[in-house]
Amino acid sequence: MEPGVKNRRYDSPHRRAQAEATRRAILDSAQRLFERQGYSATSVPAIAEEAGVALKTIYVYFETKATVVHALWDARLGGDEAGIPVLERAWFRALVEEPVPERKLRLVAAQARRVKSRSGALLQVIRAAASADPDIASLWASIEVKLLDVQRAIVEQLNATGSLAASLDVARATDILWTLNHPDVWHLLVSARGWTGEEYERWMGDVLCSQLLATPGAAE
Repeated sequence: MEPGVKNRRYDSPHRRAQAEATRRAILDSAQRLFERQGYSATSVPAIAEEAGVALKTIYVYFETKATVVHALWDARLGGDEAGIPVLERAWFRALVEEPVPERKLRLVAAQARRVKSRSGALLQVIRAAASADPDIASLWASIEVKLLDVQRAIVEQLNATGSLAASLDVARATDILWTLNHPDVWHLLVSARGWTGEEYERWMGDVLCSQLLATPGAAE
């Protein structure tokens, strides 16, 4: 036997897959509970029970309830591309490569619908919990800053091609895009007023084009 073999940690694709499945089950269970009863009312033991795992198993993956929320947000925001910086993800690369300004903004609206369809309710949980938990407050602030940064990157693309309305500079156009793409707007229209995702996407695309573009018109 090679030196140190007996001390080498055993690993295998099956074990890694099993661990990932457990982690995913914990996150799915936590999201159901958070969205059903809120962050404060959801305990770590309740998440363990919902997931069908031992309480100590939760702490193998997550140090605190707040870290569960952080991990949940990262997973839901990125989807299959979780862990990849936003500006390097496939949807953003497609947006950069789109030369028609109106089509570019309608890609923004489509992505906004995709993200908020899977995470809109979770965002409301995070926002509500931010006032009571400093760790969640930090997460909410980070979400808003990152959203603003992405909107600025989109506006800079439009500005570089002379596509912004003459009355707008980059700062003001970024504020408009950030506001319209903010999760609060999704919550008001879809959650509170019952709009469908399709209606939200169509409306958002129309408003973005009318508010931001120099010469809005039908995409060719």
